[in-house]
Amino acid sequence: MTNGLNSMPEGSAKGRKRLGYAVLGLGIGMAHADAAYASDNADLVAVCDKDPGRLAKATEKYPGVTAYADFEELLRDDRVDIVSVCLPSGMHADFAVRCMEAGKHVLVEKPLDITPERARRIEEARLRTGMRCGVVHQNRFNVDMTPIKQAVDSGRMGRLLLGTFAVKWYREQSYYDRGGWRGSWAMDGGGSLMNQAVHTVDLMQWLMGEVESVTSTMGICNHRIETEDMTASLIRFRNGATATFVSTTCAYPGISTEIDLYGTRGSVEADGDCLKTWRMMDAEDEDAEEAAMLEAYGGGNMKAALSDPARKFGHDHVVEDMICAVRDGRDPEVMPADALHSVEIVHAVYQSARTGKTVFLTHE
Repeated sequence: MTNGLNSMPEGSAKGRKRLGYAVLGLGIGMAHADAAYASDNADLVAVCDKDPGRLAKATEKYPGVTAYADFEELLRDDRVDIVSVCLPSGMHADFAVRCMEAGKHVLVEKPLDITPERARRIEEARLRTGMRCGVVHQNRFNVDMTPIKQAVDSGRMGRLLLGTFAVKWYREQSYYDRGGWRGSWAMDGGGSLMNQAVHTVDLMQWLMGEVESVTSTMGICNHRIETEDMTASLIRFRNGATATFVSTTCAYPGISTEIDLYGTRGSVEADGDCLKTWRMMDAEDEDAEEAAMLEAYGGGNMKAALSDPARKFGHDHVVEDMICAVRDGRDPEVMPADALHSVEIVHAVYQSARTGKTVFLTHE
């Protein structure tokens, strides 16, 4: 995997205006605003939120930025080239489509939306308008994902047999009480799986391939919410591999994010962005190679950033990629069609849990 965030040839930016960036929704949107404000290739020109307190904090933090309480006024701002849509999940499609129809490029927070049907509207708008659209699945660019993805794609791990994925996090009840939309079917689209674990669902299908079927259970174990705070699923893939997937926001105090892959010729295990196990049958010296890989990738994004301060992770990476995609006339690294897969899988898990039946996914 290559990082094309600084791919512009020297001198080619002469005469080209810096792009104007705006953020719609100032919850997680503040991470987008931080990244855009720090970018060398764009200016954060506007923020939009209906909460006056959030707007006041943003204008204090980002001097010179225009604050809008009215989305229509943001759309009319000709300085804005790109909008990050950071609203509650069930509003993503409506506002992303409006932005593209108004001639704005769009970066959509995860998940793409809360149902496959709504999520597809974003891809349809991208194709119809010709605007660029990216999606925030930043965990694909964690430092440990580069060697893991390469090992899978090169065939070095052999045929994938099994994956185990577990997002064992913790959220207080106060987390769900804030904002009035978390843990609701209408706006959050789910609980621990759709909100917290959707990034790991994305990694699972990105690494292991197309999902054929899911058999799932879910429950509300320790919160007062509509949706769920625990899911457990058996996932079967079209290539014959099988995975287990667990999500919860009840694992006090927040334990780990397990991403484990086992193939006929190798095994890897990670906790989020930190590599934990690396065993390859074709290594000249398995112990020495594992020690070297754990030294290089076991410290996670923080260690990698210390050794290479120019390297970006998390929202910094995704926002800068979106800016550079518009600047360079290319697609963002994660497109709506890519992000749709995780929404389809989550939707199938909920359907299986509700019906008690195995749900088969269709692939066009």
